[in-house]
Amino acid sequence: MNTKITILIDNQAEAGLASEHGFSLCIQTADRYVLFDTGQGNLFANNARALGVDLGKTDTLVLSHGHFDHTGGIPQLLHQAEKTHVYCHPSVVHPRYSIRNGTRVAIQMPVASMAAMDKLSFEQLHWLQQPCSLSETIGLTGPIPRRTSYEDTGGPFYLDPQGKRPDPIDDDLALWIRTDNGLVVCVGCSHAGLINTLNHVRELNNGLKIHTIIGGFHLLNADHARLEQTIEALRLLNPDRIVPCHCTGASAVDRLRDALGKQVFPGAAGMTFHF
Repeated sequence: MNTKITILIDNQAEAGLASEHGFSLCIQTADRYVLFDTGQGNLFANNARALGVDLGKTDTLVLSHGHFDHTGGIPQLLHQAEKTHVYCHPSVVHPRYSIRNGTRVAIQMPVASMAAMDKLSFEQLHWLQQPCSLSETIGLTGPIPRRTSYEDTGGPFYLDPQGKRPDPIDDDLALWIRTDNGLVVCVGCSHAGLINTLNHVRELNNGLKIHTIIGGFHLLNADHARLEQTIEALRLLNPDRIVPCHCTGASAVDRLRDALGKQVFPGAAGMTFHF
């Protein structure tokens, strides 16, 4: 079986499907059935049902980081697939806040999701602090080195409600798949920086070409300089397909399309890709 990736939830959706500020992918290969993030709640499961995706077959859940819009559906997923193995960084359960213009919003993993995680057996829960292989062709980055001068976490994120402790979002990780045409890289929000992420994935794969990038790039707050430097780096990497989703931001998507043309395919729930 070739690799099949289905967007289950995104900020945009194809006709007849639900959308929300969240993200979830289903990744099917010959030997693995992986869910990458779960959106805010049950909508990803409703879309899965409409798309004919059987969540009960999920053997692996990967959490890109611990924000509510990626972890809210954990109880629903674990209810349908009780033996699923979960891979994430230990920091996914930290308290998290976004503070903008004096308004504080709690954005951590929901309590119900933490409770569902607590019920996992020791064998099911895998705390990642280094790269990890899920199969011969699928891997996880673990923490991503922050090396570019122009990338940051993408927002006013803090570990305390007073906004005195900036959140490095050190739990941010990505998933990669080796295909005959190169690497497919799945990102949740790219809080480590999209280019940092892509460079790290290539390092883990002996410089193999990147074929497709799919997920949230968190460029919605990016200034002109960061956006242009990101575009220039993408030009050099020259992926065949770029699928911006979720937190990339509408103006950033427009700029990516203007600069990179036919390489860019804006994502939406319901879209399916075969490799």
